[in-house]
Amino acid sequence: MLPRVFRSHVKALAIATALYGSVALGAQDASTDKIDILDYVDPLIGTANGGHVFAGATLPFGMAKAVADTQGENQAGFAWDTSVVTGFSHMHDSGTGGSPSLGNFPIFAQPSCPNDDINQCKWQQNDRAVAWEKDSVVADPGYFSISLTNGVKAEMTTTNRSALYRFTFDGSAESLSPVILVDLMDLPQSRSSGHASVNPNTGRLTGNGTFSPSFGIGSYNLHFCVDFKGADLRNTGVWSRNRANYTVENVMLTADGTDSAATLSAGTFAQFKSPENKEMLARVGVSFMDVNQACANAEQEQPHFDFDGTVAVAKSAWKTKLDVISVDAEGVSKDLQEVFWSGAYRTMISPQDYTGENPLWQSDEPYYDSYYCIWDSYRSIHPLLTLLDPLSQSLMMRSLVDIYRNEGFLPDCRMSLCKGYTQGGSNADVLMADAFLKKVPGIDWDTAYEAVVKDAEVEPENWDIEGRGGLHSWKDLGFIPTDDYDPYGTGTHTRSISRTVEYAYNDFCIAEIAKARGKEADYEKYLARSGNWINMFKANQKSSINGVDTGFTGFLQPRYMNGTWGSQDPSFCSPLLNFTSCYLNPTGHETYEGSAWLYTFYAPHDMGSLIKTLGGAEEFTKRLTFLHESGLLYVGDEQAFLTIFQFHYSGRPALSAKYSHFYIPSQFNTTTAGIAGNDDSGAMGSFVVLSMMGLWPVPGQDVYLITPPYFKEVSITNPISGKVSTIRNVNFDPGYKSIYIQTAKLNGKPWSKNWLTHDFFIEGGVLELELGEKESEWGTHVEDLPPSVSSYQ
Repeated sequence: MLPRVFRSHVKALAIATALYGSVALGAQDASTDKIDILDYVDPLIGTANGGHVFAGATLPFGMAKAVADTQGENQAGFAWDTSVVTGFSHMHDSGTGGSPSLGNFPIFAQPSCPNDDINQCKWQQNDRAVAWEKDSVVADPGYFSISLTNGVKAEMTTTNRSALYRFTFDGSAESLSPVILVDLMDLPQSRSSGHASVNPNTGRLTGNGTFSPSFGIGSYNLHFCVDFKGADLRNTGVWSRNRANYTVENVMLTADGTDSAATLSAGTFAQFKSPENKEMLARVGVSFMDVNQACANAEQEQPHFDFDGTVAVAKSAWKTKLDVISVDAEGVSKDLQEVFWSGAYRTMISPQDYTGENPLWQSDEPYYDSYYCIWDSYRSIHPLLTLLDPLSQSLMMRSLVDIYRNEGFLPDCRMSLCKGYTQGGSNADVLMADAFLKKVPGIDWDTAYEAVVKDAEVEPENWDIEGRGGLHSWKDLGFIPTDDYDPYGTGTHTRSISRTVEYAYNDFCIAEIAKARGKEADYEKYLARSGNWINMFKANQKSSINGVDTGFTGFLQPRYMNGTWGSQDPSFCSPLLNFTSCYLNPTGHETYEGSAWLYTFYAPHDMGSLIKTLGGAEEFTKRLTFLHESGLLYVGDEQAFLTIFQFHYSGRPALSAKYSHFYIPSQFNTTTAGIAGNDDSGAMGSFVVLSMMGLWPVPGQDVYLITPPYFKEVSITNPISGKVSTIRNVNFDPGYKSIYIQTAKLNGKPWSKNWLTHDFFIEGGVLELELGEKESEWGTHVEDLPPSVSSYQ
């Protein structure tokens, strides 16, 4: 019998095979009955101006991710606003902020060495950098290619655990004797040790390294295995800095304080005779387990070095994933269709399926990684995956629960087998509530409930990487003080405002699960604690911008342990005032990546109370409108998303539709800089898709806020039941003047509520929206508003 970890891997591959087994096309436009969805996916959107989107080849949620690595702002490997390529690596993350991620063991191809002298080839990362040709880049789902000015065209594709490269040499070199090297390097240059070997008989390059995660603590070990096809082997050897040696088969690097990874680059290489058709293939297997598994991954997944066949399988996998969406795009611009489908594609790049690749513990459960970070992804990525791919969402939630079993807490961020930094609350609690309420199958709810309760009750030793800090103050005072005394654990004592409102919502989500599971005492306790957001509200706090009073009074403010108030300008950390002053550092202030103006709107479970606190529905609407019109809001950060649709709660759903169109397409387009901010693992992509489908999910609740889709019709086929849910616009106007719902019908019956539940997507049906150019009374009455802990009146 296979070891447990391998059995788990086989089970995951069987599921993947079932999911990818057939291909159908779903999108329609005015000119054809059926189109290829992938023609509307552009992986280059968001690869410039800090979007950090991964542009290379990958399967949905695949571990292997191959792309050209450029120098510059290269968090995802390739960035459009760069000029040189230093290598081609096999693992990346998409949309991460801060430090680059992964990019381990890049390979690099040179057509030959000048004067046939191995030491005249370029070895060190900076020295081997070669300009790339702007008009050469082709990026499609499962495929990436680029041409370099050294005469090399590099194409790449992937399976789940391996990458396949095809190098074509243009023949400009006097004599063609290609050299392909591997570098014991990663994108953030974090390597602390590494080892590489070359087999002089076969040219196989193998090795491993120890690296640091890009946004967390600890280290991880990764292994590689490279094989070649297409040319006879001429020589092999090792290199270090800019010197090479034919006679040595191994190289080892260890950090000793005298050299960094950046200054000491080394590895192995294989040199070949002139290849037939001037073309060579390089197959790279990767593994977190050991070198043998890295080689086995490549051999099992790509035994024949079949480049075109691997591309075809990858495209089929992507078509199958995206085919659950169908749109009638008559009249809709090609650009908007590309924005939509590219957003859906980016949502399925991460988290990544590392099942069978986790050396930390043995388990029959799936293991997913690259949760960058749940603070970002709980708001739109996972709710969209629940709609489009509930089976994968189930695997991801099961993985989170298994992480809790083996490491003691649910993560708020995780990458490269390491614990990532917590940005706010314990927002995996929101994910669990969302999955529970929407009946995501296969999850051990007893253990999941145990995990979320532990988040609420037990403070970890280091709450920078898991759980919640300040729990004693949270329970005793009902808020996180800015001068919190916390001898029970260690962590960064900032974000007192944003942590307070997030803890409140986390507790509400736990209360929802408790109620449904019949745990009445827990329900009452956590529901009560969910009201703690009000304890940070200072009723007489004013706000001015450039010395001019905004006219609004009452904002969240810092508060001390003795109950007295501190002060933070409500506009601070907005685009209008010190925008970059509220990050995850010891001087990061009391709100995180946003202002008190923004966080004052965050009580999605008790909007009735919030609206009354802010002066009633009319005053709330004015304040929310001011947030969007004044420049205070940056839609490139995920906390902004819900505010676009919160007009529903004040009985003005038409304004939600208006501001959805205010941001799309003004902040989202088909250029390489065409997303509003860092994509955050697909958060920006999922925002676009959900907005354009016309159903905005309130994460952690069984609530979808209704606005008109950007298409004549949108349908989603439930991958589990096969039932179809359709949102259809009557009087659809592709010029988007008629974007206001006049009346609605659900399965042929009048529907006045401005929201609906996930049952619509489980049971199927038709939501029909009659549109007009002016705001109507639809969805405006108190009885039509979404659920709230407190009444609206």
